[in-house]
Amino acid sequence: MSFPTLPALLASRDLPPAELARDPAAALLRIYAWMHVARTGDNRILDLFRQGLIKGTVTGGQGNEGLVVPLALLADKATDVISFSHRGFGGHLVWSGHFCDHLNQYFANAGSPTKAREGNIHHGDPANRSLPMISHLGAMLSNVVGMTDSQRRLGRPAVGFTFFGDGSSSTGAIHETLNLASLLSLPILFVIENNRYAYSTPTSEQFAPDTELWRRAAGYGIDGFALDTTIDVAATAQTLAAAIEKVRQTSRPLLIEAHTLRLRGHAAYDTCDYLLPGEADSFFARDPLPKFRAQLVATHGVARLEAIDAELNAWIETCITVSLAIPRPAADAAAMLAAVFAPENAPLPWVPSLGSDRSQLSILTSQLTSAQALNLALRKILTERPESLILGQDIGTYGGAFKVTEGLLAAFGRPRVFNTPLAESACTGYAIGLALNGHRPIEEFQFSDFVTEAATQITLNAATYHFRSGAAVPLVFRLPTGGGLTFGSFHSQELDSFLLAMPGLKALYPSTPQDAFNALLAAYEDNNPVILFEHKALYRRGKGPVAWDANYRDIWSPKKLRAGDYATLITYGDMVHLAEDAADYLAAEYEITLDTFDLRALAPLRLEAIEASLQRTGRLIVLHEGRRTHGFGAELVARLTEKHFSSLKAAPLRIASLDLPVPFAPELEQAFRPTKDKIIERITEWMG
Repeated sequence: MSFPTLPALLASRDLPPAELARDPAAALLRIYAWMHVARTGDNRILDLFRQGLIKGTVTGGQGNEGLVVPLALLADKATDVISFSHRGFGGHLVWSGHFCDHLNQYFANAGSPTKAREGNIHHGDPANRSLPMISHLGAMLSNVVGMTDSQRRLGRPAVGFTFFGDGSSSTGAIHETLNLASLLSLPILFVIENNRYAYSTPTSEQFAPDTELWRRAAGYGIDGFALDTTIDVAATAQTLAAAIEKVRQTSRPLLIEAHTLRLRGHAAYDTCDYLLPGEADSFFARDPLPKFRAQLVATHGVARLEAIDAELNAWIETCITVSLAIPRPAADAAAMLAAVFAPENAPLPWVPSLGSDRSQLSILTSQLTSAQALNLALRKILTERPESLILGQDIGTYGGAFKVTEGLLAAFGRPRVFNTPLAESACTGYAIGLALNGHRPIEEFQFSDFVTEAATQITLNAATYHFRSGAAVPLVFRLPTGGGLTFGSFHSQELDSFLLAMPGLKALYPSTPQDAFNALLAAYEDNNPVILFEHKALYRRGKGPVAWDANYRDIWSPKKLRAGDYATLITYGDMVHLAEDAADYLAAEYEITLDTFDLRALAPLRLEAIEASLQRTGRLIVLHEGRRTHGFGAELVARLTEKHFSSLKAAPLRIASLDLPVPFAPELEQAFRPTKDKIIERITEWMG
């Protein structure tokens, strides 16, 4: 379906600062036209919501147009990066897409840019570097930082623009990101949209009295200032133009506290009964749009402005009619499931060898520890893939908490291998931004336990990106995981079931040096966020052969370790070695043989070979290190038994750790985790 042709005043979405200075009369008319469309569009969207034609709810940018429209016009939309807040409808209109595209998003119809999978104002346009927001306010700032850095690494003079409110300025993610952007010296314009309310909470209940939020910039070694965007739109545009140029030229962050308005409450359902008497009237008295229009009337005459308004209003109504005629989306469950992950891509053109430079590892044979195998894989990736980079805490000179990145900084330099501050949320969001723009970052967490600090970024942002926007997020999270080393509750967790309860994440859990090498290559080239669980106890527990394996992608399928006919045993990670010992013992002492599988890939699950084994043996044993209740083994049992219940000869057996925090003392941890003897005891009891 074709959309109505844009009015002449909307034909340009750009306003170079030089043009603003050279021809201010024409430039200001362009700003006004987009502000008028944004305001009228927001108002009509609210009307349509109240008529029941838009579902969920809507948030409005009424009163915010004097900030977001000039800034969006002044930005270089061919190279810059932005993420609007839920007050940024006018910015979305300017940045990309037809007005009908944005209406279709609100109607959640078959023409929705997100295929009706994402809420209305949450959408963006990742292909044009407009990053869709999530409701966890503050989380998007680090994504912008990452994509802007990616643009700069590619030689493009981009500036990143982030928006957040006075309320969300209290979140830790924002402070982490301000620090990160300053540390990396990246050209980010941080904009606080201070409308004096976080939903119903006034600034007087959010901050100490007389707090000026822009002054926080000094704490991060960056410049900042306040700007009242309600007084004079022309002056606001000039100030923003100068700020953008400064950031672009200096490659330093800048914080603006933009005083703006929220004329229609937090969202459509907001009663605004928390406002003080007369406060709403005072807001409307400060509305910049009528004042701006009056200034333009004085310059161009009332007839000119009335003609512009009439043309734009008629066009908006035509667009609404067109979008209302678009059918509802098809409720295609299969299509939605297929969209959770980015499509599988062709293997990368790896050099068929372990790598050309192994001298840093001092390895004389092909027998490697898992830590050495991972280091070798990282070295190969950095050597052969220019888009790769590695980040994490202490991974530089120190070589990581477990020395897996040892020597990489010296070999590849700080732009490719660099330490991050203790800010897992911001650094993970930064990695997401890099991945969205063509880089393929690998992020090492010091311990898997600390991934909880980045849970929002991993599970609700990276994992959902492809489903809600169609954008691929190729990055690897390396998680040193598991217990048995007397590290206690905060350094020993198995978080597989916790993380993989969220759709959109892939996960590998190797148990041998060869599988560790293969897993890192397979994870790296995947177009989705991949978690690589690395059991800490396996890093240096013996050596194993490692060779170039052309079939490294087989790591995504289970590996059969032992053949047997009594039962099918599934396990992964450190438990693989205990399972093999237990299976050998049962075969020698009881003449009971087990079909034993190393699962290797926890998501997506490819269980065909295991299903065939279970149909033959009729008995199922699942062994894992995580806790039993809500553990990953419960998912395996459920999937296999609901499909093959009629084949079972006995109830399934789950062997796992106890349902308690990981204890510290070695004697207590031994009692907490599965051991060879406990595995044999549980199986023999189950057999009896």
